[in-house]
Amino acid sequence: MAQPVKSSSTTAFYVQAVLSFAISLTALAAGIFYLPVTAWVRSFLAIGLMYVVTSTFTLAKCVRDRQEEASVVSRVDQARLDKLLAEHDPFRAE
Repeated sequence: MAQPVKSSSTTAFYVQAVLSFAISLTALAAGIFYLPVTAWVRSFLAIGLMYVVTSTFTLAKCVRDRQEEASVVSRVDQARLDKLLAEHDPFRAE
């Protein structure tokens, strides 16, 4: 019997993570915007910021997918073991 998946993070942790991301992104974008440099340097830093953000989301998705895959494989292995144990009768004469 499959057990329901429990969330390991609380709502407060989720809110903290979202706020932390939003504040850090806003602060860095404002810093780049107000930096006393030419438009080319500012543009380069802004593109770098966007690249870091998108690659971070991609990395987080890859890590999550790997963890989910490992969880599914573990559940399949557990189901196979449960089936073998349920079918095994140590007192049956062969």
